[in-house]
Amino acid sequence: MNDASQIMTGNPPQAAGLPQLSVVIPTFNERDNVITLFRRLEQTLAGIPFEAVFVDDNSPDGTWQVLRALSREDGRVRCIRRIGRRGLSGACIEGILASSAPCAAVIDADLQHDETQLPKMLALLQSGEFDLVVGSRYIEGGSAESFNSQRAGASALATEVAKRALRVQIADPMSGFFMIRRERFEELAPQLSTQGFKILLDVVATAHGTLRTKEIPYSFGSRLHGESKLDSMVALDFLGLVLAKLTHDVVSLRFLLFAMVGSLGVLVHFIALYAGLKIIRFPFAEAQAFGALCAMTSNFILNNFLTYRDQRLKGFAILRGLLLFYVVCSVGLLANVGVAFSVYNQQPIWWLAGAAGALMGVVWNYAMSGLFVWRKR
Repeated sequence: MNDASQIMTGNPPQAAGLPQLSVVIPTFNERDNVITLFRRLEQTLAGIPFEAVFVDDNSPDGTWQVLRALSREDGRVRCIRRIGRRGLSGACIEGILASSAPCAAVIDADLQHDETQLPKMLALLQSGEFDLVVGSRYIEGGSAESFNSQRAGASALATEVAKRALRVQIADPMSGFFMIRRERFEELAPQLSTQGFKILLDVVATAHGTLRTKEIPYSFGSRLHGESKLDSMVALDFLGLVLAKLTHDVVSLRFLLFAMVGSLGVLVHFIALYAGLKIIRFPFAEAQAFGALCAMTSNFILNNFLTYRDQRLKGFAILRGLLLFYVVCSVGLLANVGVAFSVYNQQPIWWLAGAAGALMGVVWNYAMSGLFVWRKR
């Protein structure tokens, strides 16, 4: 009897040999850790049908190759190799949606989470009382002693901001170690952000208190191999997530960053214009063109590094992107001037016309840059 007929006759998934638990592990440059983690999962989940869904962001160190070899030895191992997509949250979303068990756990590949808590978390979900079980460092019995003072302070600050701004009630919304009913996750998935690192915060904030949640303590361990993926950009990802949830996704952090970079570009333009006139001794027309070129170039560099860091252009693509950015901004300047003149003719208020033109210019540049310069690959 095949699986389909067993399900149709009412046999539970356990009877059909299907996994009760899917363990989703996002990876990037973790080849030295993934085998060890899977062996630990084997040991702690002995007697529980499970699958390990590794989602690898095309690791340069060949993590996905190690996982493919492991999957040929053990059918419980699956590897999703993502090309042209990066980010822990997106990897978790894809992994959970691709899983087959009724319960899905998220755990890091760096061995810092306590996998021995998984059976307890699964039992809590299977009891029917809870939809979400969170491994917490900040309740009695939990700890994050491996954090240095800087990381501990940043984590505490982010936790407090999340609680106050998004009215999140759990003690550790920044945890990356949790288990959730897959059917509940699928209900929330279309509203989740694929960017950033804080998938649990996104899940809890999006659910608006509808998830029956239980926190259990665990001790956050030390990384054994490899390097942490956290950097200064994580703060921006976190702020972007908070902003998106506060405004119900009306305001995009990427757009705000693009506008901020454009504002800095105005300053660069005036500095370059002054240098062209006073130092290089250009005629005004040439100095103005020089200032505009410098501003567009600085805007491109900053946007490539900051605004579109997850789609950062490299190598020859930088030159191609810069030329396309020049074209986009040149058309945006025409749109800026056209809208400003139109508004001024109807209502001769110079600052209103200027603001309308500037807004049109930045919206045009942002939209076209996303389509042609930093388009999704």
